[in-house]
Amino acid sequence: MMTAAQQLDQDPTGGYRRLVVVLLSPLAFALVFASWTIFAVLGVELKALLGFGEGHFALLLAAPMLIGALASLPTALLAQRFGGRRVMIACLLIICPFLWGLSHSRDYHHLLLAGAGLGLGAGSLAAGLVYVAGLCPRRHTGLALGLYGAGMLGAGLSYLLLPLVSQAYGWRVAPLIYLLPVLLVAALLWLFADDRDAAPNLTEEMSPSGQALLRRLTCWALWRLALVYSFFFGAFVALALWLPAYFSAQFQLPLKEAALAALPFTVAVGIGQVVGGAWADRRDFRALRWWVSAFTLVCLFLLSYPPFTMQVQGVHGVVAVRYEAPLWGLLLLLSLMGAAMGVGKGSLMRLLHRDHANEMPLVGGLALTLGGLFAALLPLMFVLGNEWIGIRTAGFMFLYASLVVCMLVMIWDHASGQSGAA
Repeated sequence: MMTAAQQLDQDPTGGYRRLVVVLLSPLAFALVFASWTIFAVLGVELKALLGFGEGHFALLLAAPMLIGALASLPTALLAQRFGGRRVMIACLLIICPFLWGLSHSRDYHHLLLAGAGLGLGAGSLAAGLVYVAGLCPRRHTGLALGLYGAGMLGAGLSYLLLPLVSQAYGWRVAPLIYLLPVLLVAALLWLFADDRDAAPNLTEEMSPSGQALLRRLTCWALWRLALVYSFFFGAFVALALWLPAYFSAQFQLPLKEAALAALPFTVAVGIGQVVGGAWADRRDFRALRWWVSAFTLVCLFLLSYPPFTMQVQGVHGVVAVRYEAPLWGLLLLLSLMGAAMGVGKGSLMRLLHRDHANEMPLVGGLALTLGGLFAALLPLMFVLGNEWIGIRTAGFMFLYASLVVCMLVMIWDHASGQSGAA
């Protein structure tokens, strides 16, 4: 039986379908991710209007991530069975009522319900991953997956648009600006893409039973790269949601300027993901995860330092030393870290496809599930640092500790001889 890639090479319309997938799938990804960042951009205004605290705000940020994590693996498997296009369209249509409901929310519980509903859009991300991986030829899979992952730049769309819309027309109009684009992309996918090659006739081996699926999930080989990928994915998502509020509180910036300050980090991650995917098409960059992780660890260590004052007993008396990172320095460090995280995400997803191409729905869905769960945990940990520890940079400290644990797992995996050519 020919593979989907071989069928596409013999199909004169294969190049056309690939182009449609490469263009529309990242756009769908961007719109879903932009809808998740609505609370991140408008959160300060919503807290003032509705009077809820930091803990409730963190739960509001975490709700889409949690529901999205729970939806990722099932929708990836559904995309394998029924076709990525159908599942993507269904998930795009599902979030439309919640976007509408968000604009008509009257209290905190309505916002929380709408945010949880928006999390179902993660099914579009997982299905799109299966769709792109199934339609693109192996020699360019990394580039295609990198371009798809760059759909996270949708956060930048929210940073640019939502403050302007909120100031001009009120926050209730902001969620509605995504309704028409989401419906338009769903219509374009319906009209110009198809699932003929994305979902070939499935054998029993390709569509495992529930017990077989559970047995596969006990295999450490499936978790090895997915666990590392989940850190970069979850950390980026959490930082994209948290940075506008962090800049607003730390540097007393208005909403518009705080959102714009978070934009370079998002752009750096998107560009880095494309570079990392394309790079991994040409070389086996298994060792790259070590370098990327080490560089990210150094950046997080520097970002973890809060403003402090230190008194030193000098020769001529006490010398007071004051440290506070300037905004430009923080943005530079975040941009460098974002580029490294993007390269790591792009190359790791290519390695996941290289090692588990026949199980991409399972492994890709698992990676997005783990990343979503990590992203849902982080806003709560950030608030814990602010409220209980009293240090705003405690979020970076927690990310630092999480990456250390992740790297220790990588070292154990390598030392045990299970990591192959790691």
